[in-house]
Amino acid sequence: MTESSERAVEPDAGAATPGRTAAVPPPDPRPTRRHRFDRAALRADLRAAVPDATAALVVTALIYAWLYARVQSGTSATLAVMPFLADADTYWMYWLCQAFGWSALLWSWITLVLGLVRSSARPAPLRVPAARVERWHRTTSLTTMGLMFAHAFLFFAELVRDNGDELAWPGRLTSAFTDTFVPGGYTSGTGRLAILIGLLAFYLAVPLGLAYYLRRSTGGRTWRALHRFIVVVYVLSVWHTLLYGTNVWYDGTFRTLVWLLQLPVAALFLARLLAPARRGDRLGPPPRRTAPRHPFPYALPYALRLAARLAAAATLVVLLAVPATGRDGGRTPDGEATAPGVEPGTVWAGLAVLCVTVAITAYRTRPRAAVGTGTTSRTGEASRMGEAPGPS
Repeated sequence: MTESSERAVEPDAGAATPGRTAAVPPPDPRPTRRHRFDRAALRADLRAAVPDATAALVVTALIYAWLYARVQSGTSATLAVMPFLADADTYWMYWLCQAFGWSALLWSWITLVLGLVRSSARPAPLRVPAARVERWHRTTSLTTMGLMFAHAFLFFAELVRDNGDELAWPGRLTSAFTDTFVPGGYTSGTGRLAILIGLLAFYLAVPLGLAYYLRRSTGGRTWRALHRFIVVVYVLSVWHTLLYGTNVWYDGTFRTLVWLLQLPVAALFLARLLAPARRGDRLGPPPRRTAPRHPFPYALPYALRLAARLAAAATLVVLLAVPATGRDGGRTPDGEATAPGVEPGTVWAGLAVLCVTVAITAYRTRPRAAVGTGTTSRTGEASRMGEAPGPS
């Protein structure tokens, strides 16, 4: 037998031989850097979002045309606040900014409704597959982020144009960027609070909205828990609109309509809490295969879930009371402008509490690699690291 043939039949060092067990290295439970961000899913959702984004642009154009017509006819409530905006041709970027703001709020409403429908127990009349609802939810989320950025960018562009008579180009760009994109940079009037709230909504929407594409790294349980904080983004967006939307500053039908549109959201949110799609989100204790480590293992989760249900029910009652009483927080045309009851410092404190809550949630739901296996524990599912977990 030649030397080469001897090498060909020589057993591999790690192969199993009689009386010897193969040495198989344990798999690395960590996803590779190349797969931590699901770029393929993001590209697929971006392609699927093209029809949705096109529809959003058409709606934005219709809103702009409606706002322009109201300005030309002198019926826009904004002119009572800022009469110089009556020249719609000069201030077209401002009015387009307003149009993108309204379409962004509408698309965020659609996105949240789809998410609540997807994460709730599906009613019998709903014939749309859950996977399709989830895909719609992701594509409208991407469209919403684009609309929010367009809203902010056009406000930035309008400030650059407006400062043209006072500052040179470097100063114009710096001042407009600070007022538009730096939280707390806008320091005059109601914008001190309203623009801060709007920016926080935008800056929170991006990481929370894109958390789905990091699920291979964070684990299915973590991204689902973090994604639920997207409700805060929607609340901030509505608050920003009611504070700074000059079309809804005053009491009237349009402002009341904005309040009424929150009723379906509150009702779906309560329905999602009462009848969630996932068994682990229900009010009762989840099934356990092992004995609990302390006497009352479900006390805190039960209390938190019960408090969330009571808060959702109370919110629904308040939303019903707003149109019934006519007290929607709007201003009266002949009355004096009242300062908001919340200061920017309170918003910053709330943001700090939110960040701490998000950090604790991410820590408690983080995936842990089981010893000697390539699976994760405490995720509520038997999925391998690096594979896509089930839908939310």
